[in-house]
Amino acid sequence: MRGDSNPLKPLSFYKQTSFFVKLLLLFLLLGLTIRFFPFHSIDYSSTILETQSYPPAFISPETDLFSSDKGYLLSNSTKLFRDEAKPKCDLFSGEWVPYPSGSVYNNNSCPFIEQPQNCMSNGRPDSDYLYWRWNPLDCKLAKFDPERFLDSMRNKSWGFIGDSISRNHVQSFLCILSQVEQAKEIYHDEQYKSRKWVFPSYNFTIAVIWSPFLIKAEIFEDNDGFSTAETRLHLDKLDEKWTSQYNDFDYVIIAGGKWFLKTAIYYENNMVQGCHYCHGKNLTEIGFDHAYRKALELVFDFVMSSSHRAQVVFRTITPDHFENGEWHNGGTCNRRVPFKDGQVNITDIDRVLYEVELQEFDRAVGVVQEKKISLKLLDTTRLSLLRPDGHPGPYRQSHPFAKDKNAKVQYDCLHWCLPGPIDSWNDLVMEILMNG
Repeated sequence: MRGDSNPLKPLSFYKQTSFFVKLLLLFLLLGLTIRFFPFHSIDYSSTILETQSYPPAFISPETDLFSSDKGYLLSNSTKLFRDEAKPKCDLFSGEWVPYPSGSVYNNNSCPFIEQPQNCMSNGRPDSDYLYWRWNPLDCKLAKFDPERFLDSMRNKSWGFIGDSISRNHVQSFLCILSQVEQAKEIYHDEQYKSRKWVFPSYNFTIAVIWSPFLIKAEIFEDNDGFSTAETRLHLDKLDEKWTSQYNDFDYVIIAGGKWFLKTAIYYENNMVQGCHYCHGKNLTEIGFDHAYRKALELVFDFVMSSSHRAQVVFRTITPDHFENGEWHNGGTCNRRVPFKDGQVNITDIDRVLYEVELQEFDRAVGVVQEKKISLKLLDTTRLSLLRPDGHPGPYRQSHPFAKDKNAKVQYDCLHWCLPGPIDSWNDLVMEILMNG
């Protein structure tokens, strides 16, 4: 018989053997634990830090800002406000979901909708664009509560500073608030571009200040966008139309962007420095991104140096959705449903504007945190990019095809129908400013 199978071998031998086997297995398990546990812990921590990093100092034009595999998700911009040790949800990364309830107002219940955005009155035949709502990933976004908002804003004042998109936003804002009380207009300029309203019961005022460049500009353009001369843009001077009123506001929403794409001659110290897209002028061509960066530097420096402590929100650009051309040469926008994530990319031009915004906002945040100034980001770029269906299109004018179904009309693929996607911006504003 083989020795290992000898039934007469002492019992103590087996006990000793079993003990050594167990001891060996224990050491093996301990070694594996030491080997792998720290590795996975370090890997997890580095992932958290990477996803919470600030936007890069420079993003090349080839970079897809909305590509998760490159790590430059638009949501990175919101990391500027996050506690590194306690991540929060990203309000600006999400999707548009069906919302059967639709808007709380319509073109009959709100008197503040300007004609070019009153798509329903102008004869737009479809209405599906009214029944979507922005839904952030991994967190809940409450609907804008106009009664709660007005109660919290007694004796306060808001200022919206920017171009016609800011005016578009104010109309949406007023329409929702008017479900509680009708605002009364107390001021307008000659062209009704800058206006002011008050909610009497709350002594709450809202103003919109038309300042499309945010800096000093001499503009020679009519209401249809056609210019008789190049804009003269002063890159070293802010527009006094808004800076002179800044101290009057408790809350300020500032936005810019699109107007910097226009033909312009640039000045500093009242001397011509160059131009953008001014063929035949024998001037140095300077990129629009340079001018926009200079403008935002001035804006943020003004906010940071002001002794007036307003709650300031900077809103990013909203992409347009022109297809088969631009606004002046036959561009259209006939889509009737939102894009899904990954179905559309931001254009190169909008990408450049957006990069400048994130970079300059990033620069300012580091300073305002030290000075305890409230500066927050309203990043509407991604959620707006996904809504090609929400523009007036041909219905910027009343019943454009009533006489001729094949009529050639100018499309508006930049502004938003009211009601429409822009109403969701107010949900975000309330969440950012009132719920922290």
